[in-house]
Amino acid sequence: MTQLTTQAQAIPTDLAEKKSSSKNLKFVIGGLLLIGLVVALMVQATMSTGAYYMTVGELNSKGAGIVGERVRVSGTVVDGSEDWRPQEITLRFSIADENGAQLPIVFSGPRPDNFQRAASAIVEGELLPDGSFQAETLLLKCPSRYEEEPEEVFARASQ
Repeated sequence: MTQLTTQAQAIPTDLAEKKSSSKNLKFVIGGLLLIGLVVALMVQATMSTGAYYMTVGELNSKGAGIVGERVRVSGTVVDGSEDWRPQEITLRFSIADENGAQLPIVFSGPRPDNFQRAASAIVEGELLPDGSFQAETLLLKCPSRYEEEPEEVFARASQ
């Protein structure tokens, strides 16, 4: 009986070393996969939210080459260009740059209350094949009654 107990208690040393090295390898591989996943998610998030920032003239000069790409465009709101359709919840207007180049904007969402006072707008979205711009976000800069700096209002398109 003493022979059985001594044999059962003895663990071969090479078996113990193999088991611990395979555990370490599993942790290293798991850690590398986790780091790779985090990097991939960061790249994907940056690509999906990144947008080129352009003026109206720059966007018009690129033309069909930029159709469908996410861009951000800045310009002054053209007086009298507002077309609010409450049944469709669609706001159409135009923005222009300092050279007079104009861009028609289509924003599907609630009309900001202070749109009448808007001096300039920054829109983010994509250029459509017909030359109009489908805005997903709308940032209006309005002159304040009491300050020199313009007041900013942010709106997001309804989905």
